[in-house]
Amino acid sequence: MFVFCICYAASYFLARSGYPVASGIPLLLAAVYLYCRDYRRSGNLLHLRGLFSAFWVGGQGIACLQLSRLQTDWMPETWLCFFLAYACFWCAFELLSRMNGNKNLYLLRRRERSYVRPLYYSIWAVTAVSLAAFLFEAVYLGFVPLFLRGVPHAYSAFHVTGVHYLTVSCVLTPSLAVLFFLQGGSRRTGRNAAAVALTLICLLIPILCVSRFQLIFSVVAALFTYIAYGRKVHFRTVLGLAAVMLPLYVVLTIARSHDVEYLNGIFEMKNEALPIFISQPYIYIANNYENFNCLVKALPAHTHGVKMLFPLWALTGLKFLFPYLNSFPIYIDKEELTTLTLFYDAYYDFGAVGVAAFSCVLGCAAAWLENRLPRLKNPVGYLFYAQFGIYMVLSFFTTWFSNPSTWYYFAVTGLIALYCYFRG
Repeated sequence: MFVFCICYAASYFLARSGYPVASGIPLLLAAVYLYCRDYRRSGNLLHLRGLFSAFWVGGQGIACLQLSRLQTDWMPETWLCFFLAYACFWCAFELLSRMNGNKNLYLLRRRERSYVRPLYYSIWAVTAVSLAAFLFEAVYLGFVPLFLRGVPHAYSAFHVTGVHYLTVSCVLTPSLAVLFFLQGGSRRTGRNAAAVALTLICLLIPILCVSRFQLIFSVVAALFTYIAYGRKVHFRTVLGLAAVMLPLYVVLTIARSHDVEYLNGIFEMKNEALPIFISQPYIYIANNYENFNCLVKALPAHTHGVKMLFPLWALTGLKFLFPYLNSFPIYIDKEELTTLTLFYDAYYDFGAVGVAAFSCVLGCAAAWLENRLPRLKNPVGYLFYAQFGIYMVLSFFTTWFSNPSTWYYFAVTGLIALYCYFRG
């Protein structure tokens, strides 16, 4: 924590002195150090605090570089909120970890009983529900996004209220298939082949929806589940996944009618010669911090919890009875760049105090999951851990825990865990 405070202070003073590129370097170095420290102590490649350190602090370091004309100098309160977001998480995690006792990840690994059969039926159930919901949406709306041309935001229109949650549940199937085969798979070759086929169907649905995020989420969740289970991942495996995913990402980008000229026009990079594979990831990380700064500058009044409780309003249908529950404006610097940070809604509700309190809650939740990981008997628990790990990795991206889909995924995972517990 001392290292982070020193690096953060250096970054702040360099930014205020007009050296944006130099101000990003201390935070990038701090992100690498903090992740490596937690990894060495735990032996866990997906240590939740380590992931949050690497991607939240590292993302802020990238944003400090100010490579786009969209970026401006941050308000002092913005700097304070970003500091509290990490410091409170780190302290809450550390306090709860010491109360529980720090244990090496691999010393307490227990042998689970077989959950092959309930996992197999869970794969069938999730795939059947997701595919049926997708076909219903396609018929009801009269189009499939992949087959449209010249419509940049076709996926945004491919939503039937209440049904789309079922469609996107397909992202859980690859992780369930990973657990199915890690448990040994079935003795029947036909069931193993069916599990593979169902997984491919669930990977096809995001492609048909032209949802790059859902496709990436599916693959990364499966990879994280595999690692959380205690398996080592070879570098060539990661390269193989990248070799498959990158062409698919490019194809989906083209299918969304997002060409290079269109994207460069949105990103407004200072160096227009930067290739798109650098400028696109950069702006998708950096501009989220910029949007938070827009919120700090423009927010007229706080919403005192209503904003973060949107999953409750959405999943219960109260947002239709009381439209004002979902009528709050979003403060961003450009219409096309709508992604936010994990703490956007926390500030919207309670300001810097809300950011600090929410960060403490997340730190405690992460510490509890980290403590439970070596003791898991039900394999679906690794999928819980993997999902939380993804939200830590993408903490710079959006407001995960005030997003109804996040809680829907957790709920479905919980139901599968209960089913496996009683049927295992």
